Amino acid sequence: MNDLVHLVKNLASVPSFSSWEEVIHPMIKEHLKPIEHIQWHHVPDNNLIAVIPGNADKKPVALSAHLDKINHFGEHPPSTLPVQITPEKAIGQMDDAVGLAICIAMALQSQSDDFPPLLLLFSEMEESYGLKHHPHLLKNEGKGYSHGLGAKRISEYLLEHDMVPKCVITIDTTPLFKGQPGVALYSSHWEFTNAVVTEEEKEHTLKMCDELLSIDPGIRMANNHNDYLQYGLHLNKNGGNPVPSLAIEPAIHPYHQKNESVYIEDVERVFEIIQQWLREST
Repeated sequence: MNDLVHLVKNLASVPSFSSWEEVIHPMIKEHLKPIEHIQWHHVPDNNLIAVIPGNADKKPVALSAHLDKINHFGEHPPSTLPVQITPEKAIGQMDDAVGLAICIAMALQSQSDDFPPLLLLFSEMEESYGLKHHPHLLKNEGKGYSHGLGAKRISEYLLEHDMVPKCVITIDTTPLFKGQPGVALYSSHWEFTNAVVTEEEKEHTLKMCDELLSIDPGIRMANNHNDYLQYGLHLNKNGGNPVPSLAIEPAIHPYHQKNESVYIEDVERVFEIIQQWLREST
């Protein structure tokens, strides 16, 4: 089992359900412990930002993933969630253990590669499923929580502390391939947020899309809801330098159910795309 798949397995086993994301913080910090001079920022309630040193001549890039899983296990979930690894697939609660694993693996890779400084944005409450279907399983019965709350809070923290990155790449999972392998790229947050975007932001976003597609022309251009919308909306609404927000996602099937599966080749493919882009970024 390679290191990336091992990370996916470990992270998928933790019952970090919506509003209870803090239970996965220790594992994340343990995996990132080898990185010297890492800086941690805790953003209430359960959000984390890890600042990873890199080539100071390059502008910082943010990689994001959400911490929360959907609780399909009821009021008494197991302390360790079931995960199965086959030669072809990882099976379990893969949304968004996959994104977390790729972010962590990329940070570890950065120590021996020429990457820009990285901001790892780990958000709470990306999922809306629990709020709609079983709020009684959330803290405070879901009162005071909203879909995308974590990414909004992280965006506000970045703006307040002058930590706005060059761009944000969100890594989540996509249901668009309906059981087949594949990788999708989402880029037009304004189609869902109704944000007023400048031509400069659109140009910067298109440039990033072209760069990623030049690395892997087989990426499918699409759009869907996830935290990338929140970062695009909030990091750009006050003007200033445009901050492209994109999402790169390996296929998942079934979606928002027990025993979600992802193709290992897709997970590795997303890692390789981002790795190459970071090497070439200026």
